[in-house]
Amino acid sequence: MIGRMLVTVLVLAAVAAPPAVAGVEARAGTGPGAAPTVKAGTPGTPGTAGTAAAPVRCNPGRGTTSIGESWAQRRLSLPEVWELTKGAGVTVAVVDSGVDTTHPQLRRTRSIDLTATGARDCLGHGTAVAGIIAAAEMKGVPFTGVAPQAKLISIKQTSDGTGDVGRLALAIVRAAELGADVINVSVEARDHADLRNAVTYALAMDAVVVAAAGNVQKEDGTPGPAYPAAYEGVLSVGAAGPDGARADSSNAVTPVSVLAPGRGVTSTWAGRAYRENLEGTSFAAPYVAGVVALVRARHPGLDNVRVRRRVELTANGGAGAGTGAGMVNPLLAVSAILPSEQVALAPRQAAPLPGNAVRPQPPEDSRAISISLWVALGALAVGVLVTVAGIAVPMGRRRGWRPGSAENQT
Repeated sequence: MIGRMLVTVLVLAAVAAPPAVAGVEARAGTGPGAAPTVKAGTPGTPGTAGTAAAPVRCNPGRGTTSIGESWAQRRLSLPEVWELTKGAGVTVAVVDSGVDTTHPQLRRTRSIDLTATGARDCLGHGTAVAGIIAAAEMKGVPFTGVAPQAKLISIKQTSDGTGDVGRLALAIVRAAELGADVINVSVEARDHADLRNAVTYALAMDAVVVAAAGNVQKEDGTPGPAYPAAYEGVLSVGAAGPDGARADSSNAVTPVSVLAPGRGVTSTWAGRAYRENLEGTSFAAPYVAGVVALVRARHPGLDNVRVRRRVELTANGGAGAGTGAGMVNPLLAVSAILPSEQVALAPRQAAPLPGNAVRPQPPEDSRAISISLWVALGALAVGVLVTVAGIAVPMGRRRGWRPGSAENQT
């Protein structure tokens, strides 16, 4: 059963670059073990990591310590991609429910709490998302994140399955201000000016915003587009099963950029554990966020528009509504040579020679050339006359020829 979080705006929330936030209702798609849908109370004052203003019921559900290799890891051929890059030097922000930084594969995560409830993850959702993106390699563990050497920043915007769009917008802005190269938002909300402005601000800061396309719930009736995934410039992700087809639970109304594994997947879980059979676009989005981290590490010269374009153009091809360009292809996204791009695999062009390296050709002097030609012809003519005279004069003398006489001798 796919759970969900209800995010309701009840007060104005100040955002660093975008304007203040007005009231609006939103909800976030999550996976098994998430808190049930509840109505939001008055949101707490944004705090910092380690602060706690009120006790929070912390029950993320029980995980497991025994897992097998994830089909998603095999499908995406990640070991082949890791021969080229593992995402080192790239920072990914996880805007979610926090991250269990005591998990041995997530200890390098930096935590920021905007809920004033402490940085711990009481839902498990954020820990699972972070693990899919960048869980570190660990000997004997058959699960590793897509970009295991990428840096993670956890920005906690909900603590118990409730929250507000103002805090969500603030979290996106905070991620951009901290220099995140990739921002993963596994949340679906309704369109709102402040959320839209926060995304616009992040894109202007050259972050790639990756968002879940949303899940279809039976009680929802006809689904509508999910935000921020539906905003222009966002890399929107739908969920797929092991066969590569779109999962029935994946929202086909939201404009989808690509698909990623989102049914029966494995990841890290709160309580230093793991969780299998996770389902939903919430867990598809971080696969794409991880791929984006790999691309940005391999091609640091590409801006966010070209990175998004590369991920879309190298996908496996979609078929039908809600599939976009099809299943994301990490190996092609990292290694393909695309037109109009300076890519890492292309040979570097030799540097041009300096301007004074070759002397310029002097202009032709036509007058000097003409004089030289006539002098040469005159010398040649004189030489010919001398040669002829040297032959003809001795021959004439032998015949009795005398110079100065024109009379014929009889």
